[in-house]
Amino acid sequence: MALRIIFMGTPEFSVPTLRALKDAGHDIVAVYSQPPRPGGRRGLDLQKSPVHQAAELLGIPVFTPLNFKDEADREQFRSFTADVAVVVAYGLLLPEAILNGTRLGCYNGHASLLPRWRGAAPIQRAIMAGDRKTGMMVMKMEKGLDTGPVALTREVEIGENTTAGELHDQLMLVGARAMVEAMQRLEEGDLPLTSQPEEGVLYASKIDKNETRIDFSRPAREVHNHIRGLSPFPGAWFEVEFTGRPERIKVLSSELAEGQGAAGAVLDERLAIACGSGAIRLTRLQKAGGRPLAAADFLRGTPLPAGTRLG
Repeated sequence: MALRIIFMGTPEFSVPTLRALKDAGHDIVAVYSQPPRPGGRRGLDLQKSPVHQAAELLGIPVFTPLNFKDEADREQFRSFTADVAVVVAYGLLLPEAILNGTRLGCYNGHASLLPRWRGAAPIQRAIMAGDRKTGMMVMKMEKGLDTGPVALTREVEIGENTTAGELHDQLMLVGARAMVEAMQRLEEGDLPLTSQPEEGVLYASKIDKNETRIDFSRPAREVHNHIRGLSPFPGAWFEVEFTGRPERIKVLSSELAEGQGAAGAVLDERLAIACGSGAIRLTRLQKAGGRPLAAADFLRGTPLPAGTRLG
């Protein structure tokens, strides 16, 4: 017997869970997503979210309220008489009327090992902090931000050079499998909940553009974690002067290296850069308006000889 599910999600991260629940035989009675946003080359076209597009391909009706302050939107949600709502990166805090608007409540797929990294940017923050493991958790939602009891946990190791983009792609598949298992167990009446511990709470605040510039005066490992935690988006960057003008360059990947020198100094022809202590090697870079390039290809068009200062 399938569950009647309302699915709520917006970015590409949410799409595998939507498809997996559909493939598992559940009845997805409605999909909620963020409203279409201006996009296209000139920002003149309204673009539907990845979840919105995926739902239309699956033939599922899509609803895009700005919020649930309007009683008509709340009543419409309740009118689906769903068993449960599944929420993955929807992008809105849900009011109690929605949290209690289905028979079994709302279950959220969250990309961290709660209570560590509650909030908007758990994947980036875990890598930037140098965490060696993270995971996907299925929790029952309550009014607080990512505070609800946990139903299912799937841990994932974070490699030394893993980027946020790579971890994102791994976790969205892990999360899809975890949610399918959780819904099967919920349907069977065998999904116990465990309260989150009160200690170890950290908040994963949204990435601010003011924190994306690379500070080479920090220790090499911290600089490396900063780069990979912001890759590929929004991207960590430095400036270097060409013909008297500063140019911004994104760094998409790096690795720890041997060497020492003045912070921000290029140490060799393979882009080892001195940090506050130790050094890193830049392995993939991108100029404004250009495409990502391996370091060797980048240097052919943009020489950065030893002694150049990056900042």
